[in-house]
Amino acid sequence: MKIYNTLSRSKEEFRPIREKQLSMYVCGPTVYNLIHIGNARPMIVFDTFRRYMEYKGYEVNYVSNFTDVDDKIIKKANEEGVTATEISERYIEECKKDMASLNVKPATTHPKATEEIDGMIAMITTLIEKGYAYAAEDGTVYYRTRKFKDYGKLSHKNIDDLEAGHRDIKVTGELKEDALDFVLWKPKKEGEPYWESPWGQGRPGWHIECSVMSRKYLGDTIDIHAGGEDLIFPHHENEIAQSEAANGVPFANYWMHNGFLNIDHHKMSKSAGNFFTVREILEKYDPQVVRFFMLSAHYRSPLNFSADLMDAAAAGLERILTAADNLTYLWKNAKTEKLTEAEQNLFSDTNIFVQRFEEAMEDDCNTADAVSAVFELVRYLNQNTSSDCSREYLDALKVRLTTLCGVLGIITEKEEMLLDSEIEALIEERQNARKEKNFARADEIRDALLEKGILLEDTREGVKWKKA
Repeated sequence: MKIYNTLSRSKEEFRPIREKQLSMYVCGPTVYNLIHIGNARPMIVFDTFRRYMEYKGYEVNYVSNFTDVDDKIIKKANEEGVTATEISERYIEECKKDMASLNVKPATTHPKATEEIDGMIAMITTLIEKGYAYAAEDGTVYYRTRKFKDYGKLSHKNIDDLEAGHRDIKVTGELKEDALDFVLWKPKKEGEPYWESPWGQGRPGWHIECSVMSRKYLGDTIDIHAGGEDLIFPHHENEIAQSEAANGVPFANYWMHNGFLNIDHHKMSKSAGNFFTVREILEKYDPQVVRFFMLSAHYRSPLNFSADLMDAAAAGLERILTAADNLTYLWKNAKTEKLTEAEQNLFSDTNIFVQRFEEAMEDDCNTADAVSAVFELVRYLNQNTSSDCSREYLDALKVRLTTLCGVLGIITEKEEMLLDSEIEALIEERQNARKEKNFARADEIRDALLEKGILLEDTREGVKWKKA
């Protein structure tokens, strides 16, 4: 497996810290509104990478956070006259619904920033003790950017150039020792949520959140850190500075970043009128078409979203689903059970398509070429199956197609829907788990139902459910 490492700007052979185990952190959304179609790209591509590594026998610890304390969340809460917690919890649930619709597997852990404040205070304290951070008179804690000698190694920015011409990380304020220093802890403002700390009441800066959550759930050094390329600087650069200064070891061995998603060749923005939530897109297109479209280009390449390209994705997906349906139809009507010698040879010939699929995925998760390999397999299936085939042969072909599609997160046939009685039983078990404060089990049940297309809604009258 070769991965393009943003840190070295080259493809490198992937060597895990522990054999056949993968620790991976993917920056999640700030939950102040419904996620937009740009948010969906890293969710889908890194979910696909995770699926492939599991297909190859890796035990994957996949962590993706929710930033649930932020200026935008507070602004939204003030506009609606509710608490910031109410806003963040609402949109975490909505985000999980959209992820389930797109067949994005729940992370091993979905930590929330507000539940990890103690860890953030501890890391900031360590940074102060080591001389990498300092508290200003107003209770703000800043990171001494210049003290970290490797600052800029991920974004390949020179710190002197940053001072001369880049205003990205310069925050005005006379209490800072240096214009390039960034915030680790900020004092509270009237009407904002806050936590007690050695520096007074306040809340963490954005960058420290991911450093702490990654360390807690994955360890001091992790295999892969991933996210959109817009996070390389300053967010991921600052994460490295914080984590490596505090922990004294490399933060992440590999950095993966997906390219931007454009709308009709233009950058997505509300002012341009081309800003779309996932929910809006799913009103027009099947979720599987959206996922298939996202995988039609290499994850590092810019991806253009347009009606024509979506129609092409729908047509391509239909070819695959038609082939799968045809195998099912032939299997149901097959006259013989056992595989013949000729069929064994025909099935063996499909190994080449699996090989091409794996070669594509091993080459920096090249899903575009992996999809091409699936299309080749589909063409072969259409040419080498008929009503005379045995069930064993048709079943083996179906498993092969379904397996490769499963790595891509493409569902070739709808799972059988749970019976109403089964759903009600699971909801009751979830309610009991919550009463017993077994929130991990409660979340596990909710996520399992989401994967089955069952949406839960907690209301005053109790828990209600509906099919997506």
